[in-house]
Amino acid sequence: MQGLRQSCSDDVDLLDLSSPLNSSASSSLSIDEAESTETRIQRLISEHPVIIFSRSSCCMCHVMKKLLATIGVHPTVIELDDHEIYALPPAAEDGSSSTSSIAPAVFIGGTCVGGLESLVALHLSGHLVPKLVELGVLAFSSGCTACSSGEKK
Repeated sequence: MQGLRQSCSDDVDLLDLSSPLNSSASSSLSIDEAESTETRIQRLISEHPVIIFSRSSCCMCHVMKKLLATIGVHPTVIELDDHEIYALPPAAEDGSSSTSSIAPAVFIGGTCVGGLESLVALHLSGHLVPKLVELGVLAFSSGCTACSSGEKK
């Protein structure tokens, strides 16, 4: 995570923290070389309302991005190296986690939702859209009454 490169991929902003930062690039993210991986991850979680931490070419992350993009949210995506995955905060209540259970991990409003299964469950239960509206990352849309009211069709 030495630098930052931002590119656009499939309606989603992809942030790569492994390449050197181009001084002419404009980005809302700053990289402090002295900052530890754990501190940097915590800062990124607090700065971005919807953020996904993933491994490169992770198919579950792709599905997470597509689900969020389909409902109108464009998350920040950070691809971590294997040694950086361990710096993610634990998703489990008891503080235990393994790399397979924490990557990919989506954080919404600073809280770890979990992986793909947890994100889909949150959406199917009708709680995802209201949470995103509450954070201000999704405007209330009357187009999908099932999503906005929590009803199941």
